[in-house]
Formats: sequence, structure tokens, C-alpha cells
Amino acid sequence: MPVVTEGFFVDWDGNARNTLDPGGGYLCETDPVARYVAITTKGGTLVHEGTFYKSLGAIEKAGITAPLVPGSHPWGRKADGF
Repeated sequence: MPVVTEGFFVDWDGNARNTLDPGGGYLCETDPVARYVAITTKGGTLVHEGTFYKSLGAIEKAGITAPLVPGSHPWGRKADGF
């Protein structure tokens, strides 16, 4: 079973998302030591990879401005066909 540690990652639109609620029907697998997040479909297909951050402050400290969005926020933009 995948390991999920509570934390954050930045999606492909520049939004911060919680690893416990990535939205879009996706699941997260995390490796905090490697600072890695894999976002997959329920069937296991990898759709996105990102850096694992323990807190929103850690994202800011890395110089990244990323608004936190809830899991209900859609992935992708309408202009991109989502």
C-alpha cells in the first residue's frame, strides 16, 4: 500500500495542494526523505511528480508563490481541455 505523509506539493498550474486531498480523483504516494510526491490515478498511472514540502512555509522558503487550493479545485484549465 502506498505511503502518504501529510504535506504539500505544487501542481502543474502552480497551486499548492495537500497530499491527503490532492483532488481530481488522484492519489498521492510520498517519500519525505527524498522530498518526492507521486500523484497517480486510482489505477496506479503516474500523472504528476512533485517535490514534497512539510508545510506551506517550506514552499514559501523555497521562493515559490503557490496559493493553497482545496481538493475540489479542478486540475488543469478550461483552455487546456480540462
